[in-house]
Amino acid sequence: MGVFAINAETPFFLCARLRKKMHLWDAMPLSLKELPVYTRSQLALRNGQDKPQVWVAFRGIIYDVSGSTLWRTGQHYEHWAGQDLTGEMEDAPHGEWVFDGFEKVGQLL
Repeated sequence: MGVFAINAETPFFLCARLRKKMHLWDAMPLSLKELPVYTRSQLALRNGQDKPQVWVAFRGIIYDVSGSTLWRTGQHYEHWAGQDLTGEMEDAPHGEWVFDGFEKVGQLL
């Protein structure tokens, strides 16, 4: 149910992407290591329209912003839910601290 697991049938390119992120894994706090892993395609479905959840990712962590009135429609100004917003933060009028108030629901593969 939305959780990505690596097994013998996992395509090679996904395994390679996960290995690339493994160096970050060891530095991650234990509570973050326990979060389920989602692909970009799985994140994209949590846009408030295809599925009721409204999720965004930042620096590899997926946040549930469903409770925010600013994200209620799946859009926050020119930003859409279901996407990785890491590259868009430098243009935001706020800092990354804005994610502190939201629940971490997963890791982005």
